[in-house]
Amino acid sequence: MKKSLFALAVLGAFSGVAAAQSSVTLFGIVDAAVRYTDNNGTKLTELTNSGLASSRLGFRGVEDLGGGLKAGFWLESAIGNDDGSTNAQRFWHRRTTISLMGDFGEVRLGRDLVPTFTGYADFDVFGTNGVGDVSKLHTGVVTAAAAQRPALDTLVRADNMVSYFLPSNLGGFYGQVSVAAGEGTVGKKYMGGRLGYAAGPLNVGGFYGQTESTGDDDFKTGGIAAMYDFGAFKLNGIVSENKFRSAKERHFTFGGSVPVGAGLIRASYTKVQGKGSIDGNDADQFALGYVHNLSKRTALYTSYALIKNDGNAYYTVGGKGSALGDDSSGFEVGVRHSF
Repeated sequence: MKKSLFALAVLGAFSGVAAAQSSVTLFGIVDAAVRYTDNNGTKLTELTNSGLASSRLGFRGVEDLGGGLKAGFWLESAIGNDDGSTNAQRFWHRRTTISLMGDFGEVRLGRDLVPTFTGYADFDVFGTNGVGDVSKLHTGVVTAAAAQRPALDTLVRADNMVSYFLPSNLGGFYGQVSVAAGEGTVGKKYMGGRLGYAAGPLNVGGFYGQTESTGDDDFKTGGIAAMYDFGAFKLNGIVSENKFRSAKERHFTFGGSVPVGAGLIRASYTKVQGKGSIDGNDADQFALGYVHNLSKRTALYTSYALIKNDGNAYYTVGGKGSALGDDSSGFEVGVRHSF
């Protein structure tokens, strides 16, 4: 009997050690907003989601393998909390990765954000969400001729991707290199990377990547971005270019944020210039917003954005309808809760 009790005690001790070396976390964001948009006279009022942060549900975990080596996984799904929907094409739309991590850095396998997206998205004061999002102005080479537009599936995320991340102990330097297998599908074969330096108030980095598109033509994108925290306010800047065949799309973004009590004022301006075969397809976006933190997890927010299109540019802040060569504007009020 004593031997049995002793064995149970030993097993309990070992199970406690194993539990301490592993962790699994449930996390998510629920974000809803009332949004009004006007795209060249096509007006829409809707209850939508992800105005401040992308609504999501996810599971992530890490296991300590010993010797400084860890294994991890990350499963994350987009949720449309305004109508109870998920991504129409796949449930785990946002991220599905498994990783090995250590002093060497991290090797990550699976669907994930591409470095050419995070290379500028990390410097958008609106977090690439809501009507003030700059990513809608980075959606590829814009042209009135649909035949000139490359078929791409790598502007934000990529399937079947292998990534390497630099370790975090390099004195502020960070970086990522990623390669995605096309597996026989046009617009999915991708390779790209980013390299930056973040220490103290400064964060600056560059990125470049290309996606195999139709024929022998590749879609190419690259740029630089920077942020400086002055204490009383932050300033952000992004310069980038998308290129496909003779069409070029250049972006210039300047933004900033100012903390005010429990809140944050955000503002940005983006200029898009069409060059080459889409010369004159230009646009200007002006965005202004305010976030009021009710707690560390819950915030109220409001944002307004205006896009002025020239030529055959047809960017919109959201909603329905076209703003070909004309204005698009939007206003939203919402709440975000994270857990």
